[in-house]
Amino acid sequence: MSTVPARRLITAAVAALLALTTAGCVSSGGGGGGGGGGAQPSGNAWATATTAAAAGGMDALVAAAKQEGTLNVIALPPDWANYGAIIDGFQKKYGITVNSANPEGSSQDEINAVQQLGTQDRAPDVLDLGQSFANKNVALFAPYQVATWDSIPAANKDANGAWVNDYGGYVSIGCNAKLVATCPKTLADLAKPDYKGQVALNGDPTQAASAFAGVWAGALANGGSLNDIAPGVTWWGSLAKSGNLLKIDPTPATIQSGQTPIVLDWDYLNVTETEKNKASFDWQVAVPSDGLFAQYYAQAINKNAPHPAAARLWQEYLYSDEGQNLWLAGKARPVRLDAMTEAGTADKALVAVLPPVQGEPQFPTQEETDAAQQVVAQTWASATA
Repeated sequence: MSTVPARRLITAAVAALLALTTAGCVSSGGGGGGGGGGAQPSGNAWATATTAAAAGGMDALVAAAKQEGTLNVIALPPDWANYGAIIDGFQKKYGITVNSANPEGSSQDEINAVQQLGTQDRAPDVLDLGQSFANKNVALFAPYQVATWDSIPAANKDANGAWVNDYGGYVSIGCNAKLVATCPKTLADLAKPDYKGQVALNGDPTQAASAFAGVWAGALANGGSLNDIAPGVTWWGSLAKSGNLLKIDPTPATIQSGQTPIVLDWDYLNVTETEKNKASFDWQVAVPSDGLFAQYYAQAINKNAPHPAAARLWQEYLYSDEGQNLWLAGKARPVRLDAMTEAGTADKALVAVLPPVQGEPQFPTQEETDAAQQVVAQTWASATA
C-alpha cells in the first residue's frame, strides 16, 4: 500500500474538465498576481482586478484589504481541512477580521447565499465549493489569478481564474474502535448486520459534495460506474432499509459523543478526528479499495464581494506555500503539492502522514457528474425513506 501521488490526483481528476471551463485568454499580467507595477486602484476597483500585479502589486493589495478590514467566509468548519488554523493565520498575519457564516453549510448553501444576498455587506466574499458547483456557477465569480498561478496545473483551474482547485482527498471510512468491535475496511463491510444503526454519511448527497462522493463510491463498489451512479443510490437505500444508515448528519460533536460511530467522509476529515480524539478513543480510518473515489474542491471569489481586496488577499494566502502547508497539516492534499515538493517547500513530515491508498481512483467528467447529480436528486429521498 502506498499513498497515491498528488500528480495522479491532479491529472486524472480534472483533465476531463478542461474543455468545460470558460473559454478566453489569460488576463493581462498573467502568470502571477504578485509584484508588478501599475497605479493602485481606487474606490472599488479591486472588484475587477484579475491579478495583484495588474492593479498595483501585493503591497497595494495588502493595504487595500487592511483598509477594508473584514473578510466574509461561509461554510468553513474549523475542523474541516484545518480551516480553523487557516482563518486564524490570515487574521494574525494581516489584522483582518474574518466573519465565518454557516460553518456547517453545504456548497448549495454557499451558492444560495451569493444569489440571495446580492450586494449586501454580509454577502460571502469567497467560496469553497464542490467542483460541480464551481463549474455550474462561473457567472457568479470574479476571475482572479494568484501569484503562484504558474505552479497550479492547467487542469486544476479555469483558464480565466473564475475558480481554482485548492485541496482534495479520498472517500474514507472513520470508525470508533471503542464502540465498534471490528471496524469496517471496505464499503461492502458496511452492509453487515453488525453495523446496524451505526453508519452515517456527511450530509445530504443532493446538496453536499462529500456525501455525493460517498454515494458514488457506493456505486463503484456495487457494480456501478462513473456513467451509472444508480447502484450507489440503491445500495445506500438498502442500508437505510436494513437500519444500518443513520439519518444523522455527523459532526465532531456526534463523533465525540458516540452518536455516529461510523462516518463516510473525506480522509482528511476522518484523520483529523483520529488525532483530536486519541486520548478518549481510537478513531480508525480506512480508504476503501472497493469504492476508491477522490476529488478536489475549488475556490472562487464572489463577483459582488463586499470586500473585494480582502477576498483577493485571502486567495493569495491560500495558494502561498504557507497556506498550502496549512491544508497539508489538515491531512488534505493541496493542489500545489507537486510543485512545492519539487521546490522543497512542502512540509515533509506532513506529507509522510497522508493516509495510504491502494488502487487507482476514478474521476468523473462534468457530463458524468451532471447526470449523476440528476439521478441522485430524483431518487435519493425515496430510496432512503
